[in-house]
Amino acid sequence: MTAPDLTALARQIRQGRALAAKHDIAEVVARLGLPAEGLPRLGDDCAAIPDGDGFLLFATEGFQDAFVRSMPWFAGYCGVMVNAGDVAAMGGRPIAVVDALWSRDGDQAAPILQGLACGARTYGIPVLGGHTNLRAGQQALSVAILGRARRLLTSFDARPGEVLVAAIDLRGRWHDPHPFWDASSALCDTEAAGRLRGDLEILPGIAEDGLSRAAKDISMAGLVGTALMLAECSRIGITIDLDAIPAPPGVDMGRWLAAFPSYGFLLTARPDDVPAVLARFAARGIAASAIGACQDGTCVDVIRDGARETVWDLARAPLMGCAP
Repeated sequence: MTAPDLTALARQIRQGRALAAKHDIAEVVARLGLPAEGLPRLGDDCAAIPDGDGFLLFATEGFQDAFVRSMPWFAGYCGVMVNAGDVAAMGGRPIAVVDALWSRDGDQAAPILQGLACGARTYGIPVLGGHTNLRAGQQALSVAILGRARRLLTSFDARPGEVLVAAIDLRGRWHDPHPFWDASSALCDTEAAGRLRGDLEILPGIAEDGLSRAAKDISMAGLVGTALMLAECSRIGITIDLDAIPAPPGVDMGRWLAAFPSYGFLLTARPDDVPAVLARFAARGIAASAIGACQDGTCVDVIRDGARETVWDLARAPLMGCAP
């Protein structure tokens, strides 16, 4: 990867809009008066509700108006794709989605619904209803998902001494002008679409076999920002080796660290379990590597060529305000 100066890169991540958006969560939590303790725990990729011998998983994604207007088909597709990643990040399997759609008329809604339907077929997740307004003065989309996990992967169970693993599907392309690395939508309605469902199955398999207890879907916060959210919830420090991160050849590091991949996860594992975790991803052609370490502390640092920079010190400033 080509890279800017390490100090400048840390500043770019710290001051980026993606982390600012995650920082907004703290205000929402405070205004709603939501508890920091108990279940569901705030800060996970899904709400996890104990149910029998497992957990029901709930998540939702809303999409900015500008994105829905400029890429309506892809917005609809992402409604399924992104939610499926959130369920997998919790060690679960999706059951169904519902959507809430606002559009000026049926013609404007059509490509959104086509993308949503294609995503549902590709990932094998049925759309079971929702809310529709085809006489609205705007165009907006939100999609919610229901899943189930036998054994959870959470944002709260990373421990000092564990290894941080990144798994990213590099068989994709940039979805310009947005920061999306898309290794999914080109497979819609092709014979290869089933591969995506099998790739998501890696995460619940890892959870059920006890190879990891903590994971997060790499979100709009980017890889380092996602690690920061994991560190905050688990009350640990994390050091990330930038040279170890899976990446496409020749990609600009600043752009890659801000990317939202269609398939990208961070997990932590005990050192002895790391080879088995990496082997699960390698068997399906997913690029995965050990990229860092979890330790006691409050800082998320990046290192390269012997240099170290702190991106964020959670002791000085919480991010989401969701630490227990």
